[in-house]
Amino acid sequence: MMADSLPPISERKQDHLDIVLQQDVAAKGIRTGFERFFFEHVALPELLLSEIDLSCEFLGKRLQAPLLISSMTGGTKAARELNRQLAAAAQQLGIAMGVGSQRAALEHPELARTYQVRQVAPNILLLANLGAVQLNYGYGVEQARRAVEMIEADALILHLNPLQEAVQPQGDPDWRGLYGRIEQLVAQLPVPVVVKEVGNGLSAKVAQRLAECGVAALDVAGAGGTSWSEVEAHRQPDALKKRIAHSFRDWGIPTALSLLEIRRLLPDLPLVASGGIRNGIDAAKAIRLGADVIGMAAPALHAVSQGQMQAVVDTFRAVIEELRIAAFCTGSANLARLRQATLRRQDTWDPLPSKASLNSPGVSP
Repeated sequence: MMADSLPPISERKQDHLDIVLQQDVAAKGIRTGFERFFFEHVALPELLLSEIDLSCEFLGKRLQAPLLISSMTGGTKAARELNRQLAAAAQQLGIAMGVGSQRAALEHPELARTYQVRQVAPNILLLANLGAVQLNYGYGVEQARRAVEMIEADALILHLNPLQEAVQPQGDPDWRGLYGRIEQLVAQLPVPVVVKEVGNGLSAKVAQRLAECGVAALDVAGAGGTSWSEVEAHRQPDALKKRIAHSFRDWGIPTALSLLEIRRLLPDLPLVASGGIRNGIDAAKAIRLGADVIGMAAPALHAVSQGQMQAVVDTFRAVIEELRIAAFCTGSANLARLRQATLRRQDTWDPLPSKASLNSPGVSP
């Protein structure tokens, strides 16, 4: 049984959960960018709604819908049940799931059970998770392998959170040499490695460097959803540092822009779109802009906080149905066809080029 007194890293993780659930930590003054696009409605789709196929393959596993319950939690008393309910929902829906950073369990093995969900989700695509910056603080292939084995994961996420580390108490500030360390890890780890931001977006230049390191996929995790500088502002006891953290509330690359520019530069690399996506219509836009899978965290966390797995299932069923209807009303029988659907810009009403043309000169978001 877990001890009553938790290590400081567990207290920090519980703070994060409480703040996200109880405070307004959405990015301020910046939006995801999906509001800048709209689909051309197809009034006669010549399709049967129930036959729309939303299934896809990602990292070697078949998903019933292109959805990922994004990494959120672990390492606290509450996290074990939260993760089990999230995983049970993913199993029922046939979608993927990532766990929160496993550093807590690597340093305190008694916390490993708060991440372990295979008992309730034997078949899902399950992603382990470590902070990339820890590769500069003594972590390497051995710790990554332990994280994967701990939860019987199919892949490992390395998350990038430089802004959060810069503004949080006792953050890790040394980000030098990480491309080389990521490349070494990718070469030696026996499972795919996915690199993700945590809500400030990946630029095309960073994405290209990471692709050259051999990563299996990227999660753009753009701005417009939860702001981790806002989360850390609520944790910061120092008034000056709190003010500094709040000043970054509008920092980052909007999710749609990050996605569009990376797909234009890297047409074949698997991409996850996350960061402020709250419904199936924005999910459909993200797929049209180049995403293979859609990651959602905050809606899942708010649903699971109600204490019932069914709330998570209902939340994602709504997203799936919205995505299905969006496909139906664009005349798209499957995700491949949705990627060719006509998407227009709100400001000019011009159609966005097809995926095959996204890397052409002169294409702008």
